[in-house]
Amino acid sequence: MVAFGKKLKDRQIQEWEGYYINYKLMKKRVRQYAQQIQLGTQDRRHVLKDFSRMLDNQIEKIVLFLLEQQGILASRISKLGEQHDALLQEPEIHKMSELREAYREVGQDLLKLLFFVEMNAIGLRKILKKFDKRFGYRFTDYYVKTRANHPYSQLQQVFKHVGIGAVVGALSRNLHELQNRQGSYLSIYDQPTLPLQDPVIDSIKAAVDRLTNSTNFLNFLGQHALIMQEELPTPTEEHVDEERYHFMSLILNLANTFLYMVNTYIIVPTADDYSMSLGAAPTVCGIVIGAMAVAQVFSSVYFSAWSNRSYFRPLVFSSITLFLGNILYALAYDARSLWILLIGRVFCGLGSARAVNRRYISDCVPLKIRMQASAAFVSASALGMACGPALAGILQTDFKIYKLTFNQNTLPGWVMGVAWLIYLIWLWITFKEPSHEPVENENHVNNHQPNDEVNNALEQGLKQPLLITSDDKGDEEADQDYDDSEEASEESRLPATSIRSAYRLLTPSVKVQLLIYFMLKYVMEILLSESSVITTYYFNWSTSRVALFLACLGLTVLPVNIVVGSYISNMFEDRQILLVSEIMVCIGVLLSFHLIIPYSVPQYICSGLLLFVSAEVLEGVNLSLLSRVMSSRLSRGTYNGGLLSTEAGTIARVIADATITLAGYLGESNLLNVTLLPSLFISIASILATCYTYNSLY
Repeated sequence: MVAFGKKLKDRQIQEWEGYYINYKLMKKRVRQYAQQIQLGTQDRRHVLKDFSRMLDNQIEKIVLFLLEQQGILASRISKLGEQHDALLQEPEIHKMSELREAYREVGQDLLKLLFFVEMNAIGLRKILKKFDKRFGYRFTDYYVKTRANHPYSQLQQVFKHVGIGAVVGALSRNLHELQNRQGSYLSIYDQPTLPLQDPVIDSIKAAVDRLTNSTNFLNFLGQHALIMQEELPTPTEEHVDEERYHFMSLILNLANTFLYMVNTYIIVPTADDYSMSLGAAPTVCGIVIGAMAVAQVFSSVYFSAWSNRSYFRPLVFSSITLFLGNILYALAYDARSLWILLIGRVFCGLGSARAVNRRYISDCVPLKIRMQASAAFVSASALGMACGPALAGILQTDFKIYKLTFNQNTLPGWVMGVAWLIYLIWLWITFKEPSHEPVENENHVNNHQPNDEVNNALEQGLKQPLLITSDDKGDEEADQDYDDSEEASEESRLPATSIRSAYRLLTPSVKVQLLIYFMLKYVMEILLSESSVITTYYFNWSTSRVALFLACLGLTVLPVNIVVGSYISNMFEDRQILLVSEIMVCIGVLLSFHLIIPYSVPQYICSGLLLFVSAEVLEGVNLSLLSRVMSSRLSRGTYNGGLLSTEAGTIARVIADATITLAGYLGESNLLNVTLLPSLFISIASILATCYTYNSLY
């Protein structure tokens, strides 16, 4: 506790300490309310109103100070603008340099102000969560609903403040003109794509983005990787240890991700034909495709644990396992054995090293390029998803070498086997194992995260206040017992050590987001895995046409994310996009049903495209919200948030593939409607759950 108080005190701007949210006072009031309700001296309605008034006063204090500081910054920029105008008449190089530094000083002070606001925003979210947890009813829902959209809302000022953009714009424009472009009449408005190349402006923009729903394509795409960022901000740049980072090792992790996604989807267009050639029903393709996902449920856990000690060895094991799995998959045709086919796919699933790829980015890539690396991770996955079916469409041949058959069914196995062998050699020659920090005990905290200690302490509920006044100090010892008994045992500083302990950290909001992730992976797997069977039955499509359709779906991933990340996410809140996307997925499922009229190609393509694109949009905002509402204790260790989301998505794929095979027993004519019914029910359930927790996604 002493270390936490010292760290947080160091990060505060001491001359502004009287304007921070008084977290300790509100925490004590919550305890008093609980005692009064237990004794029957207060009713819940009075508690709700009284705490709302107290929170309103705290927010008003923050907002009025924020407006005052914005005015001071605006006044300073105005005075510098007068000097700027004078220098344009009589340019002097040394004075230009001094003016640039003066503008940068204003930028640094603005960054401190944004840091102050973000600290208070974190405190507000924490006290709302604490109140809900303490009393067991939805205060956050009431408070956000009544305050967030009111025309005089001060709550919105903390999260989406007017005026900051104008100050950032003034700084950007003037620094742009002073950047060795004296005499030029061009401005940032004439060349909006021209980078400013000033670190202080980049830091300010990043801070503003964290406080609002503003984002960009790279950030939005990078969120798909669920590589959680630290919750507690810092007003200055942190030193980042780059000794563990190796560019070629990052490329190898991205290549592993790409090849694995190709490996997953390359068999989708031909899995039904392969099953039939071995004497099984075409709907057994669900088991063939799903066998890989079944194994991945287990491999994700041991790869995540293995990556605590090494990155190189699990990647080598992954490559060897995938090589063997693909060779078995290819040999099953000549062996006339469905079991060898399934064992081959299980081996492929056991080689899923996505947990290692994600952990390498999180642990070894410097913070300044981590978002770009995360976006590259997602792009590699999307590209692999598109290339897999496209490659299957190309491999349309049939010949024999000795007793080995090479056709559209076996070539995916042979090609991927060779690909993994080449990758293994490349990995062995060029990968550099990063140094691992010494592990003091089994449940250590990763020391490479610069703000980890402070971040962990924040997860304990901000046991020390953001502001400790003289009145508060006398009550610290009395309040300590409450802190220890209620919070310390539950909000440990250590990461989760098991699936069970990780599950205990999941709030209703997190559970709903995991349900949504389960839903979108389920409906996407149904669409993709049964595409070959459905299109063959209704439209008599060839393997090449199925492959082209699936490849086109995969190619929509990046364009859709560009549109959402660059435009839509800047116009609407994540929770708004989330709800609309869920509704669109539900509509896509409804349009996919074969009811009275004959099933047509336009209906199938349009409904499939709507469903797939909506699910892609949903995935981005879902993971963005999930990283925001999830405990930061789940940002590290074996049982991290990335593992939980991976498990939820993988289990969804397993169930979806099993549904296809089981529905096949009812006949191919009923396959489409039977498999879509669970998708419809799950999508409706996710919409209702989102509505229930909507105001907690704030």
